[in-house]
Amino acid sequence: MRTAKTLALAVSLVLVPLAVHAQLMIIGIDSKVAFDKTGTPVFGPPGKDAVLIVDYSNREAPKIVGNLPLMNSIFGPPTNLAITPDQKLALVANSMDWEKDGEKWKAVPDNKLYVIDLTTTPPALVATVAVGKQPSGLSINPAGTLALVTNRADNSISVLSIAGKEVKLIDTVPMGEQVAHVVFSPDGKRAFAAKFPGHKIVVLNVDGQKVTDSKHNMNVGLWPYNVDVTPQGTIALTADNGNGGRSDGHVDTVSVIDLEATPPRVIDRVVVGDAPEGLAISPKGDLAAVMMLRGNDGPQKSWFYNRQGSVVILKIDYKTVTKLDEIEVRGLPEGAVWSADGQYLYVGNYNDSDVSILKVEQTKKGIRVINTGKSLKLPGPPASMRGRNQ
Repeated sequence: MRTAKTLALAVSLVLVPLAVHAQLMIIGIDSKVAFDKTGTPVFGPPGKDAVLIVDYSNREAPKIVGNLPLMNSIFGPPTNLAITPDQKLALVANSMDWEKDGEKWKAVPDNKLYVIDLTTTPPALVATVAVGKQPSGLSINPAGTLALVTNRADNSISVLSIAGKEVKLIDTVPMGEQVAHVVFSPDGKRAFAAKFPGHKIVVLNVDGQKVTDSKHNMNVGLWPYNVDVTPQGTIALTADNGNGGRSDGHVDTVSVIDLEATPPRVIDRVVVGDAPEGLAISPKGDLAAVMMLRGNDGPQKSWFYNRQGSVVILKIDYKTVTKLDEIEVRGLPEGAVWSADGQYLYVGNYNDSDVSILKVEQTKKGIRVINTGKSLKLPGPPASMRGRNQ
């Protein structure tokens, strides 16, 4: 028989906030958009999108611990959401709203940023903040006090303060052209934004809550869609998507930017394959994962069509970046999350509505990454994924 003390302990364990012991990732589900045999997007009715909170404390058996019925979009890079470093809040930008167009539906720019409290069981929406038009790439600084959101239809970046559970829009930085994603440096004093149609990365200066455009632009590969920085702050990598955001069968690159140089500069480009989109650097800084569309979104009769997507693994040795391997996953891989120890990689497969689980192994010949064959089934197509280490 349980004593009163035992019962009290049991109750306290149940009521411990989710974020205290869990290792969390957040996944945006877009159930409105599919691709037909010609590669043409097909717009269905809204109402089945969701934002999922996933606990991956059990590395090979992650579980969904929160499911919020919030609209999400595959339009834009798979980085429209983020978790604060203390795992107490999640921010989710919804790029596109859905409107009736006769008997069909059409996408129009939205301006909503959802604020989700991760300390409650289950996680709950606590606020909705208006930002710019078509908010897309999103990042939170290492201190968890500031967030930046790229507004693709406004050619701007929204600056938001974070204080406890309160998130406020405090400034808007005009960029002069479309920006797809933005990421902070590890010290929080700079940020790097991808000018998608301009094929450039621009450096932003961050002084407290003041964010300014340094006007220092670096030419990278064609159509940079994503950017990430090593935890050591030595280099940044960009996923140069090519062909304006779609597969075309031709190889594309990842650009390497030296952040210790004055000013920062592009020092290399690594050929990775057709249409890199998602990009995530390991928390250890030794590997990077690049999600390859490689024709998954193209016409099924085209010469470059593939049913399966892949993940290119890059090895990072200080400022030298080389292609280590390419692992096949499932259809249309978008976002990716590394485990906090850098030993596992989770890849969201849009066409198959699941998450592939990959593992880093140390062999006599060196590091390799394998597909464990295990997966997490989702209630819809994963358009985006982030963990607190991204």
